[in-house]
Amino acid sequence: MTPAEKEVADLCVELIRVDSSNYGDGSGPGERAAAEVVMARLDEVGIEATYIESEPGRGNVITRVEGSDPSLPALLVHGHLDVVPANAADWSVDPFAGEVRDGYIWGRGAVDMKDMDAMMLALLRQLKREGRKPRRDLVFAWVADEEAGGVYGAKYLTAHHPELFEGVTEAISEVGGYSLEVDPSLRLYLIETAQKGLAWMKLIADGTAGHGSMLNSDNAVTEIARAVSRIGDHDWPLTYTPTVRTFLTEVADAFGIPFDENDPQPILDKIGPLVRFVGATLSNTTNPTQLTAGYKSNVIPGQAEAVVDGRFLPGFEDEFFKTIDTLLGPKVRREFVHHDIALETTFDGALVESMIAALKAEDPAARAIPYCMSGGTDNKTFFADLGVRGFGFVPLRLPVDMDFAAMFHGVDERVPVEALQFGVRVLDRLLLNY
Repeated sequence: MTPAEKEVADLCVELIRVDSSNYGDGSGPGERAAAEVVMARLDEVGIEATYIESEPGRGNVITRVEGSDPSLPALLVHGHLDVVPANAADWSVDPFAGEVRDGYIWGRGAVDMKDMDAMMLALLRQLKREGRKPRRDLVFAWVADEEAGGVYGAKYLTAHHPELFEGVTEAISEVGGYSLEVDPSLRLYLIETAQKGLAWMKLIADGTAGHGSMLNSDNAVTEIARAVSRIGDHDWPLTYTPTVRTFLTEVADAFGIPFDENDPQPILDKIGPLVRFVGATLSNTTNPTQLTAGYKSNVIPGQAEAVVDGRFLPGFEDEFFKTIDTLLGPKVRREFVHHDIALETTFDGALVESMIAALKAEDPAARAIPYCMSGGTDNKTFFADLGVRGFGFVPLRLPVDMDFAAMFHGVDERVPVEALQFGVRVLDRLLLNY
């Protein structure tokens, strides 16, 4: 077992024990303590790193490893240090104790994404100790605030310190590289190559305020309710992007079933709980999430509001908003709460070939396939603005009975120790040979 394999679990535990919960309103503890752990462990082996605070407590760590061939473009390897909050009363363990039980590390961030943070750290420490050089420059970044939009992390770094990413053309980060076992002779490894766009929209209806006992044909509450109902009930059609089509074709082939474009459900049934990741990538989606109106039971308000979480497929943003504006009706307008692009790259090139080779070397039963993620990561949000081609690749060979999708932001989040060790081996092959 390599030094990185031996220490990756301990590093993951150490990071989980640092509460870096991101509440999205600035009230959390921030990422500084977690960043200090990273800095300390790098310093132990003589690695210099840059620490940047975008705001007090919002810590980011970046270091560059020089490659042996300066003519090659650099690769960015990044992870976020913040985690979503955890209600300890809901958990069977302390979410910030980093408990190791039954071969798993339990705790908030175990898969999202202090597992990758630890793998990056363990591998970097091993490379330094052994004096090995990668072929190309590698930029390692542990960033803040991904769970609340990246304002204090990737957005700040790319806007104020773009020089740190000079020469970078590609990146790997969350959520991809994990396995789906078909049978003992075949495991599919899902590599994220596309992400849906995001449109959190505030809907606003203006009407005529008045007494609740009187007739009112210009009721803002009624108008907003109708618009929310139309949008929430809209049946978005099945739409196959190139990534989704390839994914479904590969899964159908692996399980020996046909791919019927009019009924993809038999294929989705085969992937089990992972359908949470990919089921929503077969169409645009709109889910109403908030309603606000009025201040007294007998007063008709002059304005009513709602919030809708909209997600659109790569290449279908214009069509998405055209449909939304039709569903709103003439008396309701929309504003953005948050708006991000959709992103899709092809499943080809030297980096993809290197990922496939690294997986196959550690798991001869591996077959890598692309997939589209219904959410978003820092790969899309800001690094794409620098022209960086991003992939989700945190290699984990998972137990066949593990509900991996439920771990993300879920109760009793955990990651297998053996999966971390597998990931370190795969990343070692990838980063040294690519």
